[in-house]
This record gives sequence, C-alpha cells and structure tokens, in this order.
Amino acid sequence: MASSSKANLTEEEDDEEEEFEHFDDFTLASSWERFISEIEATCRQWLADGPKNLLEKGAVHLDSSNNIYKVKSALKNASKIYSMEYYFEINNNGKIADWNCTLHDLQICFGVKEFLVISPQSGSGVVLDAPEASKLLSSVAIALSNCSSLWPAFVPVHDPSRKAFIGIQNMGTVFTRRFEADRIGSQVPIKFMHLEGLYELFVSKFAYSTLDHSMHIFKVHLIMKLTYRTLPNDDNDNDIPEADAENAESEALAGSDNRNRKHWDDDCPWSEWYSAEDPVKGFDLVTTWSEKVVESSLEMAEMENASPHEAEKWILTPNLSPNLDSSKGDRIGFASQMQLLVNALAMSFEAQFMEDFVSVENPGSDNLKSSMVIPPPTVLDCVLKDLFHEGLQFPDFAKGKHNSSQAIKGAPVDSLFSQFCLHSLWFGNCNIRAIAVLWIEFVREIRWCWEESQPLPKMPANGSIDLATCLINQKLQMLAICIEKKRELNEEFQDCIGSNDAEFAHMEEDIQVGESTSFHAQSQGFDGKHDSPLTPEGFNESKTVLSKFSTNSQDAHSADKSPSDSIRRGSAGPVGSMKLLKSCQSLHAPFTQNAPLMTEDMHEERLRAVEAFGDSFNFSAQLERETLSSDMAAFKAANPDAVFEDFIRWHSPGDWENDGSEANCLSKSLAEGIKDDWPPRGRLSQRMSGDGNLWRKIWNDAPILPAYDQKPLLDPNREGEKILHYLETVRPHQLLEQMVCTAFRASADTLNQTNFGSLKLMTTKMDQLYLTMASTLRPLQVKPLSENSETIEDLRRLCVVLEHVEKLLTLAASLHRKFLQAPSIYEAIFSDYYNFYLQTTGMGSADVDVQKDFDMKLQLRLKERQVVSNMFTPPVANQSWRKVLSMGNVLNGHEPILREIIFSKRDSTSGSHYAVSSPRGYQQEIETYRMYICGTSNDLRVALSVTSYD
Repeated sequence: MASSSKANLTEEEDDEEEEFEHFDDFTLASSWERFISEIEATCRQWLADGPKNLLEKGAVHLDSSNNIYKVKSALKNASKIYSMEYYFEINNNGKIADWNCTLHDLQICFGVKEFLVISPQSGSGVVLDAPEASKLLSSVAIALSNCSSLWPAFVPVHDPSRKAFIGIQNMGTVFTRRFEADRIGSQVPIKFMHLEGLYELFVSKFAYSTLDHSMHIFKVHLIMKLTYRTLPNDDNDNDIPEADAENAESEALAGSDNRNRKHWDDDCPWSEWYSAEDPVKGFDLVTTWSEKVVESSLEMAEMENASPHEAEKWILTPNLSPNLDSSKGDRIGFASQMQLLVNALAMSFEAQFMEDFVSVENPGSDNLKSSMVIPPPTVLDCVLKDLFHEGLQFPDFAKGKHNSSQAIKGAPVDSLFSQFCLHSLWFGNCNIRAIAVLWIEFVREIRWCWEESQPLPKMPANGSIDLATCLINQKLQMLAICIEKKRELNEEFQDCIGSNDAEFAHMEEDIQVGESTSFHAQSQGFDGKHDSPLTPEGFNESKTVLSKFSTNSQDAHSADKSPSDSIRRGSAGPVGSMKLLKSCQSLHAPFTQNAPLMTEDMHEERLRAVEAFGDSFNFSAQLERETLSSDMAAFKAANPDAVFEDFIRWHSPGDWENDGSEANCLSKSLAEGIKDDWPPRGRLSQRMSGDGNLWRKIWNDAPILPAYDQKPLLDPNREGEKILHYLETVRPHQLLEQMVCTAFRASADTLNQTNFGSLKLMTTKMDQLYLTMASTLRPLQVKPLSENSETIEDLRRLCVVLEHVEKLLTLAASLHRKFLQAPSIYEAIFSDYYNFYLQTTGMGSADVDVQKDFDMKLQLRLKERQVVSNMFTPPVANQSWRKVLSMGNVLNGHEPILREIIFSKRDSTSGSHYAVSSPRGYQQEIETYRMYICGTSNDLRVALSVTSYD
C-alpha cells in the first residue's frame, strides 16, 4: 500500500510539472490577438528605426512624389495574408500643404502626413467584406494604441474602381478621427455638379437632418482648386472655320491635298523635309482660391459664377509629348535619317562604282534587292524636278549660315549638292541602292545641262571656287562656270557668223547696184571697245586712230614703233606716278585675265609636282607659264614702250632693287620735264637677271595682245568633260563621305534657321553642335576612310547628339510661337525642361537627383494671365468637342476638367461639447469635420474625416 500510494504521489507531481511547463498565455490565445501582436511588433520596429534607418534598410521611393517613401511587411491572420505598408516623409515637420502636387492620394484626401495602409494580398487588393474590414481596422487601431503611435491607418474596401477607404487615427488625447472615402464613377446627381449642392452635402454631415440647410448659417471654411486644359492640337486642326468651309471643299474637288489644314510647323525650316510632332500637346491651368469662410449656400452659388481671373494663383503646367524624352529612336527627323546615311557609308566599301549597287551582274545585288527598296520612277522624277527644274538659280548661300559652319567641309545648304544630299535622306529610306539610283540619274541630268549649255541650277556661275567646301561642290561650281563660259563662246560664235552673213549679203547688194564699199569702212562701227591713243606727256596728241581689225595683225611688231604709231589697249589706268624706264611715260596697269580656276584636287596635284621637282624657280614659272604669258601680253598692249624690267617692277616689285632715285623723281612736278636723273637707277634681282631666266624668255615670246583678244586661260570644254568624268567614276565611299559631311552641315544649317526667340541655352546648344560636328567630321576631310574605321561609330554617336539638339529645338520653336507676347513664360519652361533633359540623358550633374517625369508648375504673374487666357479660344457652335456646361467657373467658354474643394469646420475646445473631455489648459481650435471633393460632372469622389471624443 505504501508503495502504491507513493507511486500515485509521484504521478501527480509529474502531472503538475507537465502542466507548468505547458503554460498557456491567454492574452495571445486567439489568432486575432496574435495578429494584433504581430502588427504591434512591426510598428514598434518601424518607430524605433525612424525614417533614416528605414531608408538604409531599403525603403522604396514613390514615383509620384519626391519626398515620400514606403516600407512593407507581410502579416498572416489564420489562412489570409495581409500586406501592411508604412508611408512616411523625410522631412515631416510643419503642416501639410493642401494642394501640394507631390502628395500621396490619401494625404490629399484626408490631410494626413505619415500613415499605414493594410490590405489583403489578393488580386483586387481590397477588403470586400464589411465585417472583415472593421475587424482589420480595429486590429491596427489596438496595435497602434499599444505602442503609443499616432499614425492613421486605412483599409481599402469595396470595388477597386471606387477608390474607397475606411480609416481611424488616435489623436493622442481623448480625440479620435475616423475616415471614409468613396467615389461615384458615373451619373453624378445634378445637385452635386454645383458648388451649392456640394456645400449642403458637407453641412449635412454635422447639421440636424430636419433643418433646411439653405436657410441657416454655418461657418464653413473653403479652399478650391480648378484645373483647365487647352484643347489638343489635333482637335484645333480639325476645326475649320465656317468662312473657309467653301474654300476647303473647292480645293478637295480640285484634287488639292491641302484641304485648308495647316500643321503647326508649316513655316518652320525643316517642314520642307518632314513634319515634326508638336512636342507641346497643350497646357493645364490650375487656379486656386485662397481660404474663405462661407456661411450659406447662396454664397456658393455666387462663387460658382465667379471668373477664374479672381483666383489667387494661376499655375501653368505644360503637357509635353511622351516621345520628346523617349530614347526608343522611333522619332523621324534629320537625326534618324542621318543614322541611315551613316549605315550606307559603312556599306559603300562593298563596291567599286555606284553602278555596282544596282547592276544585275553584281553578285551581292540579290541581297541588296531583298533588303533595300528603291522608290518608284514617279518619286525619282519628282526629286529630279525639284533639283533641276524648280530650284533657285541664284540661291542665298548665307541663309542660315552659322559662324562655325565653314569648319565643316560640306556644301552650302541651298547649293545643288547639298539639296541632293537632303533629298537622299528621304529617298528610299536612305539605303545604298536608292542613293546609287538617285546619284546616277543626278549625274545624267548634270551631263544634259552640260551638253545643252543650260545653266546649272542652285550653283553660282561666277566668282572663285570655294575651297572650304567639299570636292563635289567645288566641281559643280567649276562646271557651272564652264557652262557659262561655253555659252558665251557659243553666243560669240553665233554673233560672228550672223555678222559675216549680213555683211556678205550687203556686199552682194552693193555689187548689184554698182556701188562699192570697203570692208574697213563697214567695220568702223563694229568694235565696241574704244582704245585711247598713247599720248606722251609733253608731246602732241596723235590724230591717228586705228580700228580693232587694222591693229591686231600688227600687234606682234608694235613694240618697236614710235609712240605716235602705237596705242594703248586694255589699260586699267596708270599705276600711281610710276614711269616706264625707256620713255618716261606713265606705267599703266593692264586688264588681265583671271587666273584659271582650280579645285582642291588640282591644287594638290600641282603641289605634288612641285615637291617632285624641288623648289625650282623656273619650274614654278613653267607651271604658271600660260598665266604669266597672258599677263605679259596684256602689259605689252597697255604699255607699248615697256621693257621686261617695267613688267617686273609692276608684277613682282620684290625682284626690282631700287636705290630710291625713282621716288625722288615721282615727287617732282611733271611740269619740270625730264631731269637728268631719269631713268631711275635700279636693277633686277639676281634670280631675274640670271642667264636662261624663263621669265625673260616668256616675255620675249609673249605677243602684244590685250586680255579681251587673248585665248581664255580656262578651256571650258576640256575642264567640263574632266568634271563629268570625275562625277561618273567617283568611288562610292568617297561620294558617301562627302554626302555625310554635307548632310550633317545642311541639317544643322536648316535647323539653325529656326526662330526660337532669345533662348540663350538653345543658342549655346547650337554652337556646341557645330563644334562637335567639326571635330567628328574632321577625319573624313583629312584622309580616306577605311572600311573598319572607328569613325563610323563616332558618326553614329554624332547622330545621337544631333537628335538631342533637334528635340530641344523643336520644343523651343513650339514654345516660342505659343508665347510670343510673354517671352518670360517660354524661357522659364524651356530652361526647366532643358535641365530635366540633361539629367535624363546623362549629360547633367551627377550630384542632382534625376526626375523620372517632367512636371513643372509655373506660377503666372498678373500681366501674364491674359496671354494664357487667350490660349483658351472660345468654342463655336459647330465644334464636335463642345459640351453642355454644367460646373460653372467658365474660362472663355471652357469649364474646368477637374474641380477640387476642401470644406472644413473648426470648433474650439472651450465652450463646446468637445471641452467636456478636454484636459485642463488644453484650449485650442480643432478641425472637427473635413471633406475633400474631387471630380467633374461625370465623376465625383468624396473623402470625409470626422473628429470625435471617446
């Protein structure tokens, strides 16, 4: 018995120990209590960490705000999992602004700062069951109360499209604030479309329901914000005024493509080549009314009729195209086409001649045909017609020219080759086959102009060759001059034949009537050039006047004749007081032929010849023999008594060593006659006086002929054929290299003609573009490009730079024309976007945080309001977008697209039922009711917060 009783006691003790070891904490017995405990632990951890530590632990920044972050934690209650998010700000001091555009939606609705949102992890993310929502909110409220937190907490309820929430907040004393928000997505009651009805809706939340709200006074605080939006540009284009309707119809019947519609950039310089999307889609105008106290619904009715000009602030927000800062590369412009031209340059090394890209015998032509399309002949004919039949004969090459444009070795923007390059950018999507076809036909048209002696369009037919341009432009400029010279020779030839025919017919008539007339007599009036006789000073004027025909045959021997038997021809006038060495007559400068025109490759050929034969004086003279002989012949005609030394004194003064006596002679009066010190004492330089001097030999062989009787130094037929041969056989990569340089320069010069006002940032950007182009394109001008050169990648990067400038320039042009009367507005908008664009493209400062979206808010001054108001053009009756006005506060016939109102009622803690539970000394005014209303005539959202004491 003893042993059995002892055993029983041992078993009882073990049971007591087992019960003690498995003690149950009945405060956490249920899953709901454990759920509250888990919420409390998470909140305590967030409170302990604070904003800075939460950032270090990976708090997520909200895209819609610059200063709001959130952390998230997953919580489990029974079989459901919830997500609890804590939203906080870095700087959370001070009162939250009502109309701060960077606020979170719940901050605007309820006027809170940091807050919690707890929601189920489901597809909808909302709590559809009302008891569950209440229980969930109660759990968060208990947890926050346990950890002495004042954070408001919200639970999303109902359907997600309603954006409905319920919430609660412990105010830290005896007060509790409850929140509720909901939305009507359609069929808004007419009463709530007007301010009067919205006012009564707010009053109904605290006034007795049996009262007539319109007949009682309730002091309600009110602030209001109205948002207006200009019509989209496309809508403006569709609205054709009635006065122009008949014209539009007649143009449509006549086959006109215009149809009386005008694109925004029709007068911009790039519109000839492409139509750009307007980067400014419109503007949002936000008008805000300062806080005022309203006491009746009648005051609200009056406020609804108030003009937006009475608002305290006007804030303008531009709505820019999403393609403006897009990096997808789908924008059409000069930059996009230049990318294709650079690709064509990379492929140009695959063939020896341009014909190979279109020839059926080329082995690679099948691949080219399959991937590269050539436009139809009608398109080709239109391009050639624009280039050769409708172009300006005398273009203004200074048009749109930038100071740094000359550093790019291309062609002027209005020149023939430059226009060809610009056309090639859009011809067949700028593939190598299309360029080859266009080039072959282009050269054929040039040959036709040459063979028919027709002026070359868009090229000057006079002046000198501009060696700062590309070689093809130099060739075309020289060809234009050759065509003009060829035409002049043909006209002279035809005139000569016509004169001889007329003269022969006249002589036959004279023979028939028995009269004889000398050929000399008939030719007296033929010569249009009047040569002045040589009149030595101090001698009598010769009366002998010889005709042009009678003197030409004796020019070679006239140097030996006396002054009375010779005349000056082709004189441009005396050269100061210089005298001839032999006769003391005035030394006359002759009219001379211009030096023969030479392109860059001709100059290089001469330089190579000089380098090959050394720096020989006689060899240099041999190269210039034709020009030197022409000048000597003209000098002899203008100075019949001249000797070789006189020519040297005029043509090359450095080769005449003068002892100064000539200067003394020139200073004396001509009336004193010839003195004993004449001729001046001087001598030729050593190189001119040496034996076998080529200059003297050329002088001795030179005839006495004025410039107008000489054979032209430029042979237009020979030079023209050489130019055409070059154009027909130019290597593809050489052609494409010059096309790339010219197309870049022409694109920049075209864009540089854009009128963007006084935007210094844009001017600086254009200057930088030209400098970047010059440095990037310089390798193409220095040496031939190789097939795998790194320059190709540099050119592709240059296309990206051009695209950036093109986008900014388009924006600058659009803003400038919209705010001509208020330049400060477009300057402020462009400056802000310019800085944003630099950051988004990686070109700005690394110390500045990058904005993801451009969201500028520009507060307008009073004098700027009218300019913006004029952008809201009054609607006309036949416009399809016109709606029935229902909300009031109309701006030029436009009602607001969004109306936001905050009603609030404030009560003092003393002298009211709120004072019953207020601690002693706690006497202040609290916001007991607050209602945020947002919407239009088709959409209404209401958020209510009510403060109560428990």
